[in-house]
Amino acid sequence: MSGTNATRIRRRFGVAALAAASFLGATALSGCDPVPPGRYVALGDSYVAGPLIPDQTTDPLGCLRSTNNWPHLVQPRIGTTELVDVSCSGATIDDLYSAQDVTPGPANPAQLDALDSGTTVVTLGIGGNDIGFSDLVKSCGTSWPWEDGCKDDYVSGGVDEVSNRIAAVAPRLDQAIKDIKLRAPNAWVYVVGYPTVLPETGNGCYPLVPVLPSDVGWLRDKVHELNAMIQQVAADNYVAFIDLATPSIGHDFCSSDRWVEGLVPLSTAAPVHPNAEGMAAFADVIAARVHKPQP
Repeated sequence: MSGTNATRIRRRFGVAALAAASFLGATALSGCDPVPPGRYVALGDSYVAGPLIPDQTTDPLGCLRSTNNWPHLVQPRIGTTELVDVSCSGATIDDLYSAQDVTPGPANPAQLDALDSGTTVVTLGIGGNDIGFSDLVKSCGTSWPWEDGCKDDYVSGGVDEVSNRIAAVAPRLDQAIKDIKLRAPNAWVYVVGYPTVLPETGNGCYPLVPVLPSDVGWLRDKVHELNAMIQQVAADNYVAFIDLATPSIGHDFCSSDRWVEGLVPLSTAAPVHPNAEGMAAFADVIAARVHKPQP
């Protein structure tokens, strides 16, 4: 073989190899790989579990876990062979590690115990109960427009107690994600944020939802802060964050097309929690992010 021909062959091989490498790299970065078969484990709190939405499971009943929550709607669409949904209403990050007492019992086992090497997809939606968000919104509800708002109960001397709670959750959430990756080393991990609960603009819809206009903007900011913290911790751990806040703008508890109920639910769902329409909409968002069709 002449030197000229050998050089041409090497060049052609090099170009072909570079093209193949570029294709494989682009495919990996595009996220178009099919979801690996195996177990999908859903971890989280009531925004995952779906309290009061029919039908409620009995394993245990006290978790108020719906068969129409978004994990149950996502699983058949992403190609995993099994769903293990251990989400539970009232769960905090501590309940990932230890059994959670619920009424009626028995206790919900430590959620991380559901993970193993056969787990191929994990979703995690948690942190709201660690800062007491649902209770916060309920405590800010008032029947009397001339009463003081609730912001001053949490903000004093320029110190925002709820912002401090959010900051304190960050290292605990960070450790939880690390432990998920250790216990499920073969899994794709997705951290799911919270939806838009309060109107994205304006001062609310008092008295339909009796949160004073003076409190709406502050409460809205706390949801933004919580989601921003969760997104940052996910990024720090190189796992995907799924944003539910943006697609749910306009579907807050003041909307006629609400995905989250107000303090007095207008459908079968818990106050200040997703309803069945919300769960279906969130399932669309999550399934599209977890499983993208081959190009």
